[in-house]
Amino acid sequence: MKVFAMIPARYGASRFPGKLMQDLGGKPVIVRTYEAAAGTGLFDRVIVVTDSSEIAEAVTGAGGEVIRSRETHETGSDRLAEAVAGLEVDVVVNVQGDEPFTERESLAKLLDVFHQDPEGVVDLASLMTEITDPEDIANPNTVKVITDRQGFALYFSRAPIPYQRAEQPKAVYYKHKGVYAFRKRALMDFRNLPIQPLEAVEKIEAIRYLEYGRKIKMVQTDVTGIEIDTPEDLERAKAAWT
Repeated sequence: MKVFAMIPARYGASRFPGKLMQDLGGKPVIVRTYEAAAGTGLFDRVIVVTDSSEIAEAVTGAGGEVIRSRETHETGSDRLAEAVAGLEVDVVVNVQGDEPFTERESLAKLLDVFHQDPEGVVDLASLMTEITDPEDIANPNTVKVITDRQGFALYFSRAPIPYQRAEQPKAVYYKHKGVYAFRKRALMDFRNLPIQPLEAVEKIEAIRYLEYGRKIKMVQTDVTGIEIDTPEDLERAKAAWT
């Protein structure tokens, strides 16, 4: 099974423009993320996909591989679908460019879904981690996910789900980590599926699959890391890096 890690990297992030080029321990965030993904040793190739000359130059200057995106895209998965169309690959792991603490353990669990699925039943898998901090649970920047008994996603939301209606039983909350593993055919399908109302409202690309009746296998990990969505996140990352 040929597996690539692909890192969508857009310069103009809405909440923190230019965040991928911010310094983290002497290198840009995107370079740190590239190096972390490559350092896991799990992938045949690690590729940054970007429409930004500045990001491309930073990654290639650090010895990384880049594919320049030629189109305007609504989501990172759309950007990857353009890049992967002509590549010979079985599984594509979408590593978010703002996750410089990407590590081997979680990604290996994600890839195990496909290694244990020789019939090719699962098209898409993603990561989740339990959260207990009330601020994280209420934070709309923290995407929550609920699953069925087999671990397939039922819904993703920026709102706290499930809703704690009574004192007991205590709700368990899971944060969706924006790392996806696609079979190539599923990623290409994503590009051809128009955005539907729930995705448009929540601005969560994984919902598109659910709205079209597809299944997403969720894999729990205890590794939280730090996703750099805001300047405050960057400061936390800098503190953790040292």
